Amino acid sequence: MPKDPEWGIYTDGTDGDKAFLHGAEYEFSTLTDSRKSLHNNDVPCAVCKVNGRSASMLLPARKNCYDGWKKEYEGYLMAEYRNHNRGKFICVDEKPEGLYGSQSNDNGYLLYAVEGICGSLPCPPYVNGRELTCVVCSM
Repeated sequence: MPKDPEWGIYTDGTDGDKAFLHGAEYEFSTLTDSRKSLHNNDVPCAVCKVNGRSASMLLPARKNCYDGWKKEYEGYLMAEYRNHNRGKFICVDEKPEGLYGSQSNDNGYLLYAVEGICGSLPCPPYVNGRELTCVVCSM
């Protein structure tokens, strides 16, 4: 979201049947690694633009790109909670950052680690309940 919004026609205050836009916050309470310290932190946005490259992709359950692709970053697959109306699955950097040190628990758009579930997802090679990695690659 831009730091300098521009407004059109509006009415202040929540009114009527409207959609709401929330910032995202990390839900890391069940993790046991260094990401747990970011629980309830707001998530900063990032845009990846790579000069001279024409395509990019997110590969879930990978830490490395396939031949011919260049790794931009790796991390962990995250999404809204399984019972929520999910947005997209996103790849959060392996060393995530919080936004301006905020730790207020607003419960807007919440990002949870994504686990693989056996069934239509074949196990092996996947492991039921294991958190999934991800990598963003460009070409």
